Amino acid sequence: MQFTYNTDKRKLLSSLSHGAIFFSTTLFSIGVPIVINLLSDDPVVKSNAKESINFHFNVWFWATLIGIPLGILSWLTFGLGGILFFPVVALGFLLHWGLTIWALLHCFSQPDEPFRYPFIFRLF
Repeated sequence: MQFTYNTDKRKLLSSLSHGAIFFSTTLFSIGVPIVINLLSDDPVVKSNAKESINFHFNVWFWATLIGIPLGILSWLTFGLGGILFFPVVALGFLLHWGLTIWALLHCFSQPDEPFRYPFIFRLF
């Protein structure tokens, strides 16, 4: 039995799942792909939502792993560590936002194929 899914709905839900990471400073951001994963019956949308959840965990993991030592170093050196490691932080944001924009473009241009972030660990 062949199922057909609404392409516009697929684009919208997939892009909402990936775009929620732009609000990653709030815990609300991971709620969007979780709810979409629970409510959607479209396999591509579910796959994109799971990938977004995994990307959230990766962003939070690496931000914690890198951010805490940089914060301590910056505090110990009266701000000098923060200035010296600004390129590391900037690269992190560039990767975070760049990969998200890549995922969004993929969702709009190839809605029938789930997006997979490169170089991330997947829990789901």
